Amino acid sequence: MSTSNDNLTADRPTFVTHLECSMTGERYEVDRLNGLSRAGRPLLVRYDLDRAREEMSREALASRPLDMWRWREILPVRRVQDIVSLGEAATPIVALTRTGEKVGAANLLVKDEGRLPTGSFKARGIGMAVSMAKALGVAKIAMPTNGNAGAALAAYGSRGGIETIVFCPDDTPEINVREIALQGARVYRVNGLIDDCGKIVGEGAAQGHWFDMSTLKEPYRIEGKKTMGLELAEQLGWRLPDVIFYPTGGGTGLIGMWKAFGEMEALGLIGPERPRMVAVQAEGCAPIVKAFEDGEEHAPRWEDASTVAAGIRVPKAVGDFLILRAVRESGGFATAVSDEELMRGVEDAARDDGFLLCPEGGATLAAWRKAVEGGLVSSSDTALLFNCATGLKYPMPDRSSVLDRHGRIDFAAL
Repeated sequence: MSTSNDNLTADRPTFVTHLECSMTGERYEVDRLNGLSRAGRPLLVRYDLDRAREEMSREALASRPLDMWRWREILPVRRVQDIVSLGEAATPIVALTRTGEKVGAANLLVKDEGRLPTGSFKARGIGMAVSMAKALGVAKIAMPTNGNAGAALAAYGSRGGIETIVFCPDDTPEINVREIALQGARVYRVNGLIDDCGKIVGEGAAQGHWFDMSTLKEPYRIEGKKTMGLELAEQLGWRLPDVIFYPTGGGTGLIGMWKAFGEMEALGLIGPERPRMVAVQAEGCAPIVKAFEDGEEHAPRWEDASTVAAGIRVPKAVGDFLILRAVRESGGFATAVSDEELMRGVEDAARDDGFLLCPEGGATLAAWRKAVEGGLVSSSDTALLFNCATGLKYPMPDRSSVLDRHGRIDFAAL
């Protein structure tokens, strides 16, 4: 293993070829600024995977530092000097042993994305998107956020020398709002939900005030998020888990991982086996679940969205059909859990395994439990949950007791 980070300094080729509309297949140039396709759908990045296969053997990858940028041949950034990095190291996969044993499961795993810069998996997608914005000469970026994406944009924007403006619902977790401002973005609290914030961003972009970095409205966040799939495959010995539970708001990571698995097979890194992909939502905001159950390709806006898991409170996802496509192609499903269930998941993992999940991560644990109890998933399946952010960013109940050091202390009662 190299002691210096060659991933950030060595000139390596990218085999990116073009962009294509995820709905129509229409091709677009990759080395120019793009938003949605002419059909109003997300653009997907495509590569010459035959050429990339010559460079990306398992052995070649094993010699590289363990971070997001080790996959350079199938990432879109052409010039090493355009990489904007805060140290996106590989995140660990941790067994929830005692939590799993409660239902007789021996293979319950969680990938802890809270170890990334800014404390969430948003570092992957935003780091890639900001790098490409830098490469393409963008000077000002705006985006809507429920918290963690805005924090990542502020940090990576400052790192890359790009001006950033963030709009968030007025009930966004306070620590996120302050984090965004401290790291250099102008942040505005909006009396609405994230898609209401998105409308403001879209209007400003249409008037030429900034570039719109909203989820899936530019092509490159998917490419950063897909590294989760690349990474977990290598960590598990180039075998994929039986089932992946993913907290789904905009769904970029689920879409990206599904894309990654196909690219890895073409590269000869894995075979045709795929995990079942499970989109996890909250009962108070479950548009993907409803569309899945109704057999629809698109999910209508969810009215009056409400959940304590702010990251998955997305009433309308631009990439809804891509999420649903991945879920159905994988033989997976979409499921919703209550706020009570997801918070119980947070508390149980913390108490039983010492692992602090964020509320969205708690939702994946609750969804896994329901799936096992309902027979949708076997207790013998290797199940991978995604903890998308550090639980330290979220409010926690105060269960401390008070002790008077001047009084008599009953040590046996402590």
